[in-house]
Amino acid sequence: MYITFTHQSYLLLLLVIPFFILVHILSLRSTKRKALSFANFEAISRIKGIDLFSKNITTLFLSVIIIALLIFSISGLTLHTQASASSFSFVLAIDSSRSMEAEDIQPNRIDAAKQIAKEFIDASPRTTRIGIVSFSGNSYIHQDITENKEVLKGAIDGIDVSLIEGTDIYEVLITSTNLLKNEESRAIILLSDGQLNVGGVDKAIQYANNNNVFVHTIVVGTKEGGKTTFGVSKIDEDALKALSYNTEGQFFSATDKATLSDSFNKALKLTKKKVSLELSPYLILASIILFVIEYFLINMKYRIFP
Repeated sequence: MYITFTHQSYLLLLLVIPFFILVHILSLRSTKRKALSFANFEAISRIKGIDLFSKNITTLFLSVIIIALLIFSISGLTLHTQASASSFSFVLAIDSSRSMEAEDIQPNRIDAAKQIAKEFIDASPRTTRIGIVSFSGNSYIHQDITENKEVLKGAIDGIDVSLIEGTDIYEVLITSTNLLKNEESRAIILLSDGQLNVGGVDKAIQYANNNNVFVHTIVVGTKEGGKTTFGVSKIDEDALKALSYNTEGQFFSATDKATLSDSFNKALKLTKKKVSLELSPYLILASIILFVIEYFLINMKYRIFP
């Protein structure tokens, strides 16, 4: 559970609060000095139990809370949490960069990933909605979200190693997230060897979080690496770990087909969805209630004279 602000710049208005407190206290002291100039004020205060300073501290406290609530409201305070999901929609994002030709997983990384991805589709519930994306230096949508398993498996068969250099994590997260925008419970399963050399991971994380998408990452390959046409390709887990951790997803390591299949099965069994609650209406309502309370305190209980 965490909170975000849609318009963070408005939080600078909180700097008004210390100034407001200072002005209120100075004004209160000035009022008390004027009241003490009357000869009978101290006697009246003893009889009626008047404590000008303490009474006004209460109204000051309420005023500060009201100001803070209104500032948080216009700043777009949003609560992000998790809830149980009856079903999930997935996008399978498969790395198609040249490093996926490595043969440390037989027959090679990309063919192993494609084979297990098709097994994942077969194992998923009949109503599970899935989309297929491949990515390298850019992203390509092979299949929009659908329940048709045969169409999905055919789309996976159409993925080949890309001739475009690089691995752009930011673009594939945008592409995959946009495919899921109309789905209730959203998750991306991203398969890669982790050599993400284009696009910013931080921006990708922010985009996924803003759209309530879990990103489960599966690193495909071994630490020793495998041979490709351009040399030995080793895995890089750090970026994939950061991506899954910061989007509340899960990270899996697949060093062979068995562990790759197990990773898919574990991702399928995850049953939480992200929920965002815009708190501005509740903050405004709380501000109105506190304002009414403050009004009655000022005009009834805390009046000095009847």
